[in-house]
This record gives sequence, structure tokens and C-alpha cells, in this order.
Amino acid sequence: MKVAVTGAKGLLGWHASARLHAEICGANFKGETPPHELVQIDHPTFNDAAALSETLAGVGAILHFAGVNRGEQEVVERANPDIAQKLVAACDAAKINPHIVYANSTHAAHDNPYGRSKRIAGEILSGFASRYTDLVLPHIFGECARPYYNNVTATLIDKLWKGEEPEINPDGRVQLLHAGKAAQMAIDAVVDGTTGKLMPDGHDISIVDLYAKIKSFHELYTNNIFPLVDDPFDLALFNSYRTGGFPNHYPMMLKANSDHRGVLFETAKGGNQAQSFISSTLPGKKRGDHFHLDLVERFLVVKGEATIRIRRVLTDEVHEFKVSGDQPAAIDMPPLHTHNIENLGDDDVMTFFWSHHLFDPENPDTYADPV
Repeated sequence: MKVAVTGAKGLLGWHASARLHAEICGANFKGETPPHELVQIDHPTFNDAAALSETLAGVGAILHFAGVNRGEQEVVERANPDIAQKLVAACDAAKINPHIVYANSTHAAHDNPYGRSKRIAGEILSGFASRYTDLVLPHIFGECARPYYNNVTATLIDKLWKGEEPEINPDGRVQLLHAGKAAQMAIDAVVDGTTGKLMPDGHDISIVDLYAKIKSFHELYTNNIFPLVDDPFDLALFNSYRTGGFPNHYPMMLKANSDHRGVLFETAKGGNQAQSFISSTLPGKKRGDHFHLDLVERFLVVKGEATIRIRRVLTDEVHEFKVSGDQPAAIDMPPLHTHNIENLGDDDVMTFFWSHHLFDPENPDTYADPV
């Protein structure tokens, strides 16, 4: 099926696109026909009616995440219905009647500019689509969320990485839902043909407790200790936190203790059912070229010199780190970022790998995608 994702560069749109991309990569790796064809639509495309309808040609489903949630009240109130009208007009022009999954908000129940804007946009879409899913979402958090832009979790994370104290409303509470979980619900609705209203519950937490949890992650992680993350919410929150430190706080230099016998340093501590292994990489060879959805994974070169490259999926944003066994430096792979390690030297490279859980061949969470 040809699936279009609107607002593809936003938090929800990118997470949904990345998960569809993962399915496509998995099928290509197995030599199978991909289950989807991904079409990404950004905000500027909505300003060109012809380009929007052309992009939607042949689309069977639309995950509609494009929207406006900040700005002057009058602008916000008009914006989301206007985007919905443009989408409907483009579908008519493209002569398609797709399944539309609309990322609505719990705020749609409120009589304020943003609430009315989201509610009216949903009414426009539901009035057009014969297959319509109203995905009513609480506060969304996740990897690569924009801090200081209506995302309290991302803002708290950024403050911690910068060593700044945030201002916290002691009475504030949020219902948090990970962007990956919300995106997967939207994808599943299309695959399963689910219509009507879906209202996933968020994780209810006070802002005070949320900050305390993220701060505890920070205190452990910056001391080279991985927290226990067997709870799905904790894993999602920890992955969001550590991705917030990429790339500005990479790599993590490790303390090496040396004496007349040689050098000793700690590679990784903590976690739950962790798995570690060591590999050799011959001169001129490369390992990796894949990404994960939620695996916590560490690369640590203990001998030789190598180059580690990391690219945020569906972008050209590549970061490169030169590492050496002479100066222990941990590189922890952010989720939804494809990566590899290449030996560009003349000697073998020995690399220590660590992941937060045992490898499950039934759910490898590994998607081939060249950096």
C-alpha cells in the first residue's frame, strides 16, 4: 500500500515514517516485496495545491500529522481546519479516497482556540473520508522532540544536558505517550482497517516526578551506569533522554586506570538482562549499516582505530566519530539512527559491543539501512 505521512518532519510524522521505513528495509533485506511505499509530505507542500495532489496520486492511506499548535490564537484556530481543507481538496484532485488516520488531541474537547481548531479539522476529514480513524492523543514525547516547543519532556531533557535548572510547576501533571507507540497505533489502524475513535491512555505523572526520573537517568548515565529499563515507559523515556545528548555530548570518554601492568577501564555497568560481545574488524572492512527502534546499544573500540558513523534515518544528517583503543570512548547508538563502524587503518580493530537485553531472534529489532 502507498502510505502518505503528512507533517513528516515533525515528531509524530518522523517516528511514523521511520517505522514504515523499517518495515520496508526489513522486507528488502529478506528479498521480499515491501509491504508499503512511503510518501513523506512536509508543511511547505500544503502551500502548492498542484504539488500536493500530485504527491497523493495512488495513495491508499494517509497518516495526517501535519498541524499547528503554537502561535497567535487566531492563527492557530484557522490553521488546522485550513490544512484539513487543503488535504481534502488534494485528495479530490488526485481522485483518491484513502483511509485517513488523524492525529487528534485530547485538547479537542476544550472550548479554546487550539481545541476548536483540532476538533473542526477532524470534522472536515471525517466528513470526507469513508474510512476514518480519529486517533485522540495525550502529550507526546520521544526521541528527537524539539525542546522549548510545547514539549515539556524534551525541555527538561535539554536543561539537564546543558546543566541548567528548569522552572517547574509543582502542581503540573501530564499524560505521556511515546511517539513511537502513537505512530505504531496509526500504522496498525491502516493495516487492520480500524476506523472510529481510538483514545490511548497516557502515562500519568507529575512534572516534579517526571523531572526526578529523568534526573536520575542523567546522574547514572553520566557516571557510566545504565539504569534498569525493563518497564516500557522507562525504556522510552531513557531513550528519549540519551538521544537528547546526541551529538553534542558524544563520545563519552571513559576513565582509564593505568599502572606497570597495563590499563584497566570499565566498559558498561547496570541495565537489566544485558548482553556483551567482542568482534574483530579487518582493515578496510565495515560492520553495521542498520538501525534499531528501541535497543540501547554501546560501541567501544578497545584496540586499533576506527570511524563510527551515525545517520538519523530518512535524513542526510550524518555524524562521524574517530575512535581509538588508546583512548577509551563509548559511542551509544540513538534509536532510529542507522550506524556503522569501519576500520580505515592497517591493523585489526577490536570492538566491545553491549546491549541492554539478550538478543531475541524472533524480534531482532535490527533493520538494514546503509549510512
